[in-house]
Amino acid sequence: MSPGWALAALPTLGYLLGSIPTGYLVARAVRGVDVRAVGSGNVGATNVARAAGVRPALLVLVLDAGKGALAVLLAGALVPGAPLVQALAGLGAFLGHVAPVWLGFRGGKGVATALGVLAVLVPAAALAGVLAYALVFLWTRISSLGSLTATPVAVAAAARWPGTRLAVGLTTTLMLAILWTHRGNIRRLWRRVERRL
Repeated sequence: MSPGWALAALPTLGYLLGSIPTGYLVARAVRGVDVRAVGSGNVGATNVARAAGVRPALLVLVLDAGKGALAVLLAGALVPGAPLVQALAGLGAFLGHVAPVWLGFRGGKGVATALGVLAVLVPAAALAGVLAYALVFLWTRISSLGSLTATPVAVAAAARWPGTRLAVGLTTTLMLAILWTHRGNIRRLWRRVERRL
């Protein structure tokens, strides 16, 4: 595949992978519930935990991360040695998860999908983010606070390991996007009314 075609086609492929509404499908299959009508109305793993239980939520977490990882890996297989194309495919998957065409462009908040992207392209950032999330969540039981803490930690790790412009740029872009998707959570955290899990 030529670089020009890759820059157009692979982010689109990433978007289509990311737009698979795993949270919606799992909650429907396991509990017969529309996760969009429960709790926050979000189709991510946290709201699936409220709607369908912890085990389905863990499955959604793995599947959502897998979408991001798979988009990057496919891009790498189709266009070897082109990390920018892989990063764009990963961003496409993130966008697909956040704004899936199948659900009227109302999806999840993108944390798990971003994790999958970073796990392939910037593993140190993914690991640092997971550790930061786990520590904050175990302390507070507030998933959004864990996610919001994890994102700058991931950027700091990307700046240190490997410290390339692409790694830092990708991780920073994902961080800013996650801050945007969590804007409602940030307001609730500020008012101290955010829900615990």
